This record gives sequence, C-alpha cells and structure tokens, in this order.
Amino acid sequence: MKIQKIKPITNGSRHRIKLSKYLLAKCVISDKTLKKSIKQSQGRNNSGRITSWHRGGRNKLGYKNILDSNNFYKTICLNLNYDPFRSSFVSNTFDIVKKIFQYQLSTTTNYPGSYSMKASSLNEIRCNYRTKLENIPGGSLINNISINENRESQYIKSSGSFGHLLQKNKDKAIIRLPSKKLMSVSLSSYATIGIVSNEKNNLIVLGKAGLNRHKGRRPIVRGIAMNPVDHPHGGRTNGGRPSVTPWGLPTKCKFYLKKSKIRKQKKKESL
Repeated sequence: MKIQKIKPITNGSRHRIKLSKYLLAKCVISDKTLKKSIKQSQGRNNSGRITSWHRGGRNKLGYKNILDSNNFYKTICLNLNYDPFRSSFVSNTFDIVKKIFQYQLSTTTNYPGSYSMKASSLNEIRCNYRTKLENIPGGSLINNISINENRESQYIKSSGSFGHLLQKNKDKAIIRLPSKKLMSVSLSSYATIGIVSNEKNNLIVLGKAGLNRHKGRRPIVRGIAMNPVDHPHGGRTNGGRPSVTPWGLPTKCKFYLKKSKIRKQKKKESL
C-alpha cells in the first residue's frame, strides 16, 4: 500500500498520513455464518460500572470469523478486505476441496488469484503456505503460530509482524518473537510462512481527535486535573502526594512486584 499525505486544507488534515487502500475490495462474503455482530459494552460490566477506562462511543462494527483451525484446506484468494477489528488485512478465499467461502489472515505476498494450502506435510514450501514447524526450513520468517497441534493460532497476528525460526531440535523449535523474546514450541505446531499484511500500518497519523473517537477511544484526563472526589491527585492543593492509582496504590518503586513476592512468601509459609 502507498502512503498518502493529505493536502492541508483543514486543521484536521494538516498532519494526517493515511494508506491508499486501492488493492482492497468493497465486496464481502454474503454468508451470515462468517459474520456476526458483537455487543459493545462501552467499557462497562454487567452492573454498569467502568472496568476499562477511556472506551465507548465507537462506530457499529461487524466481526468477521477468521479461519484459525488447523484443518486441511486448499484455497484461492478472491480479494482482500479491510477488517475493523484487526490491524492487518483479511483475504476472502474459496476452498476448492470443501466448496465454501471463508476468511483468512492475509500476508504480504497474498494477492487476488494467489493459491494457498494447509497440510501436515508439503512437497514444496512457498509463502502463504501453512504447515508444521518440522517441515519449515530454519531461518524462515513465519507468522500465525499455534502452540500445539490441536490449538488455534495465537502468536504473531498483528500487521507487519513476523517471527524468526532460529533452531530446530528433536522435539522443540526456538522462535524469535517480534518482541525479541525467544520461545520454544513443539515441532508439531503449525505456522504460516511469510509476513503479516499491512506492514506500513505504524506510519499512519490520524491527524485529529475525532478519528480516535470513531474508534471508541475517549480522552485521557490527568488525575491532577480532576476533583478530589474522582482521584487522589485531584484538587488544587494535593499536598505533594506521590503518584498513585485512582484507588490510592503507589505506581512507582515496583510496588506491584513487591506485593506479589509477599503473597508468594505467605503461600510458601502456609504450606
């Protein structure tokens, strides 16, 4: 995708940078089983209390069911679609074997007409193919990793992310995650070869607060700007209090780590 810098006609478009999504198609699958509407909680629980702050007031979205299972398939990509719940793009595919339509997580080499398949053993290795780690050569770039053979994919699913298959032993494979952390996974787990699509997503600049409101992100207010009823930092004379949470717990000096260590020591003493 190409990067577009908007002509500064208004204040909101002065600093805005967006991606021209000319490769995306507006047509979607008409099958209702692959789409569902999610009830938006606006950051509240069942009793109406706020559990996640700075959420609410977003546009109505439709969720697309992505194929995450490790079942055998042979698909042809029809077009690429935008998914509001994900930073990466989604490919609209048709399964040749089962004769059904389905959504898949798209990679950078996935275009309309490209072929992909998933199998426990493959005769050839190509980008956008999904197979076990024991069949993938060392040093490959992979994504959409599942921990076990029977579990769905959990790791490396955001836009532009990829893992590095460093080493393979008898039973385990060592993978470097995008966070530079090393993780050992069984060789029977599945992974997709390639990089997740929309790798330029981090270059987007919204340009105005209204676009954040459309995404359901409400403004973040400092505690010192609140009233004493709302936050311990509130009021004009807060008394030089050290930084705390809205519930009065310290936020510095690794307070939570110390608290967890004390709990572990008490459990050992009780045992």
